[in-house]
Amino acid sequence: MANLSTTYMGLTLKNPLVLGASNMVTDIEQVKKAEKAGVAAVVFKSLFEEQLQLESLQLDEDLHEYDYRNAEMERIFPEIEHAGPKEHLLAVRKLKESISIPLIASINAIYEPTWVEYAQMLAENGVDGLELNFYRVPISSDANAKSIEEHQIKMLKQVKEAVDIPVSVKLSTFYTNPLNFIAKLNKAGADGIVIFNRFFQPDINIDKEEFEFPWDLTREGDYQVTLRYAGLLFNKLNGSLVANRGIKTSAEVIKMLLAGADATQLVSTFYKNGVGYAETILKELEDWMDKKGYKSLNDFKGKLSKESINDEFVYKRAQYIDILRNSEEVLKKYPMR
Repeated sequence: MANLSTTYMGLTLKNPLVLGASNMVTDIEQVKKAEKAGVAAVVFKSLFEEQLQLESLQLDEDLHEYDYRNAEMERIFPEIEHAGPKEHLLAVRKLKESISIPLIASINAIYEPTWVEYAQMLAENGVDGLELNFYRVPISSDANAKSIEEHQIKMLKQVKEAVDIPVSVKLSTFYTNPLNFIAKLNKAGADGIVIFNRFFQPDINIDKEEFEFPWDLTREGDYQVTLRYAGLLFNKLNGSLVANRGIKTSAEVIKMLLAGADATQLVSTFYKNGVGYAETILKELEDWMDKKGYKSLNDFKGKLSKESINDEFVYKRAQYIDILRNSEEVLKKYPMR
């Protein structure tokens, strides 16, 4: 039987399948089913400081809406404060106590002290590692790339100093040169890099003439950007390389491993097929390895990375040009009408 074990931020996992951060992980029974199906680790959904601030503001407005409506009444409600991250921490602790596989906590904060505060609280609640969700969408030209990157590197260093558990960083593609920034994060001590985050994008309802925010699963081929960068980053990091976004099948897990990833995070495929689908993915991965004669993941991990292949143009722009030159093949597949 093939050995599927791998490492994730220094943690030994029985296989490369990780249940990524989502609302799914707040259901303990679903996570137990995922563990039974073979999932090797779980990332709890992000603790968003921005969400807690909005909830606190809404509660404060509700509590004080009727203040001073009567000359003899100062307020009608007792002193109540928003629970802050306590509810989130309680859910994390309950899940940790319910499963035997590693639990990774995710953080997305706004202010510098909060990154460290949340990291320490989560570490105290027994998580096996942290994932810093560096979620920064450009909405103005005021902040330059250097200031954004320096701030995030500073947060990584402060969190690393504050906790004794491994810390990874989950990134988006919104960087001038992701490879350069990842090299800096690696130097700053990141125990793992997760590529890439997926943002929910706004849309416009043309009948109502207003914005709407559809909740969409990843689409076919969404994994391909991650695949390219996995191949470029193989053997370039001191920590783990974790592939995320649009990975739905055993074939796509295998592709990420061939490119150079140590592990994969999956979400959409479990929403679509149920968490029990992990068992199918792992069985097909084992069958493929047996067919190829591979005894462990290390036998083929990174086999098609930039470092390992002889064709130096595969990961360069020349590949794009070749695709354009062979566009007649596309026309044969999709003839114009």
